[in-house]
Amino acid sequence: MKMFTFRSIRTQIMVSTTLLILGLIGAIVTVWVKSEDTLYRQEKLNDAKSISNILSYTYSNELSEENWSQIRLNIDLILRENEDFVYVFVSDNRQDNQIAAASPNEHQNQYIPDIVPLNITKNALKSSEKARISETFILKDIYFADKLRIKRGEPIIEVASDIRTLAGKKLGVLRIGMSLQKVDRAVANAVNQALTVGSVGLAVGWLCAYILARQLSDPVQRLQSSVAQIAGGDLQHRADIDNRTDEIGALATSFNEMSATLQISFSKLQKTLDSFERFVPDKFVSVIAPQGIENIEVGMASTQKMTILFCDIRGYTSMSEAMAPMEIFTFLNDYLACMGKAIDDAGGFIDKYIGDAIMALFDDDSTDCAVKAAILMLEALDKFNYERCLQHEQSPTETRLPHISVGIGIHRGTVVMGTVGFTSRIDSTVIGDAVNIASRIEGLTKQYNCNILITEAVVNSLYNPELLSLRLVDESVKVKGKDQAISIYEVLI
Repeated sequence: MKMFTFRSIRTQIMVSTTLLILGLIGAIVTVWVKSEDTLYRQEKLNDAKSISNILSYTYSNELSEENWSQIRLNIDLILRENEDFVYVFVSDNRQDNQIAAASPNEHQNQYIPDIVPLNITKNALKSSEKARISETFILKDIYFADKLRIKRGEPIIEVASDIRTLAGKKLGVLRIGMSLQKVDRAVANAVNQALTVGSVGLAVGWLCAYILARQLSDPVQRLQSSVAQIAGGDLQHRADIDNRTDEIGALATSFNEMSATLQISFSKLQKTLDSFERFVPDKFVSVIAPQGIENIEVGMASTQKMTILFCDIRGYTSMSEAMAPMEIFTFLNDYLACMGKAIDDAGGFIDKYIGDAIMALFDDDSTDCAVKAAILMLEALDKFNYERCLQHEQSPTETRLPHISVGIGIHRGTVVMGTVGFTSRIDSTVIGDAVNIASRIEGLTKQYNCNILITEAVVNSLYNPELLSLRLVDESVKVKGKDQAISIYEVLI
């Protein structure tokens, strides 16, 4: 498996130092915790075994004489004075190991207590000269003197000792359950102490490693940053390595000379790209040339489902005949800028200008943006006409400018976006039956005296048709070149 590597010298030094210190801390914590855990467990176990042996010897006479009241008082006192003790049971071997004395006393007269697993009870009742030690957990909450002594699931150690006569006859079994809470707290304290010491060591080691790494890596990182800035387009940037005279300084000088040459070349290239983007929309390029415009070739195409919008000025021919060529040129630029902004604001892009006509495309899943663009275009046109009228009022000697009205047709369907032409002359285009239908729908706006006409395909693709005011203009109209009739709707404003 390939090892994961770090590019930065500083990172390598820092990571290596950190891993080394963390390894040492981990080893220290492990050994420390294991040692503390063993020490505290052994201490608690010795205490329990000592108390168990003493009590077993003490209760021998009491159990022989069946002095149960005295035994019960004693084990209650033991539980009160030792907070680590969870329970104390004394079972009578003569009564089939029935618990004759218990604290807490609700377990008295039971044969198998329900606070520890069955196998623990079986192990405790076995006959043996030695104490039986079992580590287990509590099966339910235990209360003593109306206070919670231990919660369900917490670990305990049980020590069981036989109660025998001087002659060695087994009379019963003494069982003591001891909580490991203090052991866990002691282990936790040990962990905290180890982590504190380790953290101090890590901080000191990390600081020393950082100082060393910085001395070695700073010049290289600054040069790397300069490379990244130039790669990101900042061709005016120059590397500064504190006037170093070593190999890094020489590398920085060569780098700056290279970046100056690149700046001149890329400046010319950027101007060319900026000009190209004005002729071919960026969204169009991303579809037909996803790998970059430098890879564009004739015949590259992609099938897309899009919404097509056509907009045309009514009476443009007669209007243009009354204007000088330069006036027409100026008027068209002002008009197209006004309408183009509305299309951009709605999320569409202009595919081409056909004289005064505009063909725009919308690649969203719905057609709401296209309809929104048409509404914005009419609003922009009203403002355009108002400004032209205001301009005439301020200069009454000028020829009265005609009022501009347009027709907009919108259709949705599958089109082919691609490049056509030959080796030395390529053009982008959108071809498809949907384009022809959109153009024909725009032509019908004059016939039906509507500003905006949309097809049924557009209506069916709207996400929020309730936000629009639509009127069915013709439910069965045949456009030129199509045998199948379609429904058209007017968008009321």
